[in-house]
Amino acid sequence: HRYIWGTEPSVLARDVVWLLPARTRVLELGSGEGRDSVFLAARGFDVTGVELSRAGIDKAERLARAHEVRVRWVQGDMARGRFGGPFHLVYSCGAIHYVPRPARVRLFRRLKSVTFPGGYHAHIVFTAESVYIEKGELIDYFGSGELRGAYHDWRVIDHEHGMISCAADGLLHQHSVERLIAQRPT
Repeated sequence: HRYIWGTEPSVLARDVVWLLPARTRVLELGSGEGRDSVFLAARGFDVTGVELSRAGIDKAERLARAHEVRVRWVQGDMARGRFGGPFHLVYSCGAIHYVPRPARVRLFRRLKSVTFPGGYHAHIVFTAESVYIEKGELIDYFGSGELRGAYHDWRVIDHEHGMISCAADGLLHQHSVERLIAQRPT
């Protein structure tokens, strides 16, 4: 029952909470074991977490109960699922790079269409600048400028490249990442 990424929220989740008024609707793609969805729900947001893994959702449900918050969990493929909407924030931390590039184009178009005018998207994705393959995962690494390019028609609030440390496979290593927070025009 160990939480691979822990139960504390990611830096991205802590950075985006200030953007949103209370009781707004949030969609998290690739919610994993629930740490960010639960954190956002504990701040008063109406959160939907989408996760492919049943084991991940089971852990996420336990974490939500422990924090006495409600999250709507949806088990399914983020590239094919229907999430409802509209949302004030569409969020993913280390998940969209699992979607193959051709499907990502359609996914970003759909995510934009379920976002309120003035709403936000916040993402962290793995990039091809420094690749570390763990657990035989199939990742379609983002190319240089690909994530920012997907938001060429939105106001970019924060955009940076960097490295993150990870030990999900038991060995300390790093991944190159791109982080972006963008706002839909009103």
